[in-house]
Amino acid sequence: MERKTDLLIGSHVRMTAPGYFEGAVQELLSYDANAGMLYTGAPQNSVRVPMERMRIEEGKELLRAHQIPLKNIVVHAPYIINPGSLDPEKRDFAVSFLSEEMKRAAALGVRDVVLHPGSYTTGDPETGIRNVIGTLNRLEIPEGIVIALETMAGSGSQIGRTLEELAGILDGVKAPEHFAVCLDTCHMFAAGYDVSDADRLLAGFDHVLGLKLLHVIHLNDSKEPFNSHKDRHANLGRGMIGFAVLNAIAHHPLTSSVVKILETPYIDGKPPYREEIAEIRRGCLDPN
Repeated sequence: MERKTDLLIGSHVRMTAPGYFEGAVQELLSYDANAGMLYTGAPQNSVRVPMERMRIEEGKELLRAHQIPLKNIVVHAPYIINPGSLDPEKRDFAVSFLSEEMKRAAALGVRDVVLHPGSYTTGDPETGIRNVIGTLNRLEIPEGIVIALETMAGSGSQIGRTLEELAGILDGVKAPEHFAVCLDTCHMFAAGYDVSDADRLLAGFDHVLGLKLLHVIHLNDSKEPFNSHKDRHANLGRGMIGFAVLNAIAHHPLTSSVVKILETPYIDGKPPYREEIAEIRRGCLDPN
């Protein structure tokens, strides 16, 4: 079955029993998506099901049948990883657990693993950034895997609230070919970036980091106002950013090869992704 390939767009999908990877692919197909993002296990803990049970080959075959390349599938690292922590034991855990997550991503055959840079808690940003660099440089990254550091809203002591902070991290890694960036529209808006002009936003990204490093876009509206430093996602066109802005970013020529992932809230307990993907594809909101 041939699917639309003009826009690389999907959403977070679940990888749970009994279907695991095959079930995740089935879910993204049900949304008429040609991309998707998943966690290889619960993002809040380190419990993991062996990859032998994940129905990986069945999922890959389903992707091939629908002409969806594996590079359109993104893994998100768990929230419990904090590479910037002041606690050396937590940094040790970040190294060991992230290393295992990358092995799992490699077993799936994907490229990008999205990672929150972490937080420095009671320290200062400079120390936090040094800790992130030190943690990342201890990793043995599998061939073909790229860690995409995510832009953050800047709540509390989060690292990555500015593009310059991410640039500082990337300047310090010893294997730069294994690193890229995930741009989250909600986070950037909350961090104080004017996202209303896609040309200016992408030009600024290119100036600080280089557009070649833009591997993933999290396409989310924001429940909170501009520069609030609060990370609360809203459904597309139902938040403070607005549909027109997000649509312009999604359809911008400079993002045509970048996977866009929706992380918007469920509505009445149901995923809105099929409808939101359709809205972005046609470039206008459904009035219903």
